[in-house]
Amino acid sequence: MSSTTAVGTPSRLRLPRWAAPAGVAVLIVAAYLVFRGTGTLPHDKEAPQFLAVTELREWIDEHRNESPLFLYFLNYIRLFVGSLYDLFAGALTALGWPGLTGVLGGLAWLAGGWRIGLLAVAGVSAFGVLGLWQSSVDTLALVAVAVLLSLAIGVPIGVWAGRSARVRRAVTPVLDVMQIMPTFAYLAPLALFFHIGAPAGAIATMIYAIPPAIRITALAVSEVSPTAVEASGSLGATGRQTLFKVVLPLARPTIALAVNQTIMMALSMVVIANLIAAPGLGGDIIRGLSRAQVGIMLPAGVAVVVMAIVLDRMTTALARRGPHARLRRLDLAAAGALAVAGLALIPVLPRTWPEGWTLDVTAEINAAVRWAETTWYPVTTFVKDQTSVLLLNPMESLLTSAPWWLVALTVLAVAWRVSGPRAALTALGCLLAIALLGTWEHAMQTMTTVALAVLVTLVIGLLLGVAAARSPRYSAVQRPLLDAAQTMPAFVYLLPALALFETTRFTAIFASVIYAVPPVVRLVEDGIKAVPAEVVEAAVSAGSTPGQLLWKVQLPMARRAILLAANQGIVMTLAMVVVGGLVGAGALGYDVVVGFSQRTDFGLGFVAGVATVLLGVMLDRITQGADRRPSPHRRKST
Repeated sequence: MSSTTAVGTPSRLRLPRWAAPAGVAVLIVAAYLVFRGTGTLPHDKEAPQFLAVTELREWIDEHRNESPLFLYFLNYIRLFVGSLYDLFAGALTALGWPGLTGVLGGLAWLAGGWRIGLLAVAGVSAFGVLGLWQSSVDTLALVAVAVLLSLAIGVPIGVWAGRSARVRRAVTPVLDVMQIMPTFAYLAPLALFFHIGAPAGAIATMIYAIPPAIRITALAVSEVSPTAVEASGSLGATGRQTLFKVVLPLARPTIALAVNQTIMMALSMVVIANLIAAPGLGGDIIRGLSRAQVGIMLPAGVAVVVMAIVLDRMTTALARRGPHARLRRLDLAAAGALAVAGLALIPVLPRTWPEGWTLDVTAEINAAVRWAETTWYPVTTFVKDQTSVLLLNPMESLLTSAPWWLVALTVLAVAWRVSGPRAALTALGCLLAIALLGTWEHAMQTMTTVALAVLVTLVIGLLLGVAAARSPRYSAVQRPLLDAAQTMPAFVYLLPALALFETTRFTAIFASVIYAVPPVVRLVEDGIKAVPAEVVEAAVSAGSTPGQLLWKVQLPMARRAILLAANQGIVMTLAMVVVGGLVGAGALGYDVVVGFSQRTDFGLGFVAGVATVLLGVMLDRITQGADRRPSPHRRKST
């Protein structure tokens, strides 16, 4: 029987879905084999665009005291932020360790009960035991200033963006750049405009911490029930009354999460801000890095983690309290007694932590690192060498030897297939801009390390996230470890990596994976847990094994969360690119570090920072677009 339609015409033959992608892949491979080694864009350190940016920096520096921009605007901002920091630092120092312990413990008790109060007392005491009391006080003051300024600016903008789609579309690209831009890349301009010291450090920390305040506040406001807003309007409430009496109270728990995330981001940035002479624990960490001594770095890193955990638990407990929750008299009395006791001891006890109560473990930590270095050296060397030979070197050779136009067309085709035309054109524009900036070769080298780091991060994140989602006991054990890994300053990961793998690209990849895994694990775990219970029960009742349930039900339904995890893994890995430049990552990260440390290479570092942003925007848009497209098994055949 012939294959014909009802009117006698032959039916249209349909190609398999994989035929078109396979044909494009064959063409790309053939083009690479034919044009390999041609159309490459080698790196030129003395390119005119790098020198032009360096000359611009020198001109600004020379005319600082003549420009109205400095005399009547930037200098006043620096003085205001500096005065605010001096106020906080002076108040915390005046309290001394008895007063600060009592007051912070009392506030924590009010926020979350006696457990959080005792945690705060123990955490503040840990700063002194570690011998880092004054550095911790300076860091706490810097974080307070940065968070206060971030929330004062970020929450109103977030509310505005949550109520206006036009504003949200306008601020989203700016927030993307602020989050993806390597921290080193804007430290140099900030030092140029605001000198070095606490004001520049606070402003740098604020720039890094303000995006989550805006994003989460906008999300909170946009998710308020339209019914509640309409009901308020129908009762005659004005727009201002609806905002303050309906929208903000309903969005309060999520806005509290914005405060929490702003604090966490600020704590992760204050360490890096020490490179422009910001005070605090960052100085101890940078000093340990420069001397290659984990024993100096680790206590300071632990102090930052302890500070992050205390502030995280306080703000989280406060967010869980209902807007009309009342404090028990017993809690009020206990918190007040704790604060009063601390204040009463100020004139009795010394304000600085007694040296006899400190615990110095520097020698022991350094000895443990030397033991690990000598014991595990054969294993780590084998892993590092095999990874370089089998993965890193072939991937880098492929990207750097391919013609730039072929790489651009390949990314265009992949992005179009995965995320649609808009994301594809954005990715193409980013690559063309990287080529015009003169950073193509180093961008391809950076993309190699990022790709491998993201791949390893996703594999580990999926395994740990699935395990946590299927075992509440394992999730409870894993959570504090993820908290510590997520709040630990990026620099802290470098020295253990250096001790195990020396100065190589693999060292940067190792540190990037540790830094990026926690959010991936959390997102995967939440995505699998969010699968409706009735769907899981239906699959089990139909005879599905645990493996079938995972692969055919839970993972497909958690697709959005997994794609978001991939997106966050990319962003977090790119955030470590510049830090990795300190330990042998090379490419764009090294360019940014050199540009920051040497005046003559400022243009190279600044342009490399811009190229890193473009690379991040490209990868971000592709993964975000994949998240918005329907999954393949849901698409209707045509």
